[in-house]
Amino acid sequence: MRGRDQEFAEFFSARFEGARRIAYAMCGSWPDAEEIAQSAFVKMYSRWTKIRIETVDAYLRTVLTRVFLDTKRRGRAREQIVAELPDMIAPPDAGPAERMALRAALLTVPPGQRAVLVLRFVADLSVEQVAETLGCSAGTVKSQTSRGLAALRAAYGKGEINLEMRGA
Repeated sequence: MRGRDQEFAEFFSARFEGARRIAYAMCGSWPDAEEIAQSAFVKMYSRWTKIRIETVDAYLRTVLTRVFLDTKRRGRAREQIVAELPDMIAPPDAGPAERMALRAALLTVPPGQRAVLVLRFVADLSVEQVAETLGCSAGTVKSQTSRGLAALRAAYGKGEINLEMRGA
């Protein structure tokens, strides 16, 4: 049992920050991204002995994406209304205004399309890898990428952004 825990701890340490960044690109909130990433790792830990080491990264992306989509389906019933907003920490990679505008535009894209765009362009996965991660066909990934890019362009400013559809 001790070896299993040590192995998972090393995996967690090596992958958590990347998983958190992918979750942030999907949800647009650092606290929510951390919660999504943590939930994904909790789910993975419970199945750690059954996960093949050669597919562990793909499994992490799949779990991460499904946790994100589940939070969108269920809504945010856990949110509590407070009289004063808590102090917010600026994201460590806060960049130029264009980057922030792109993030804001990405958050207007429907969650399923947003997940496809993040997996394709942030995580740099192929159409086939995204299809495997989401459990759908390559054609669905292509159509969701096309629709998501159209929605992103419209929200960002009617085509001012130059995004290529790699492999679509």
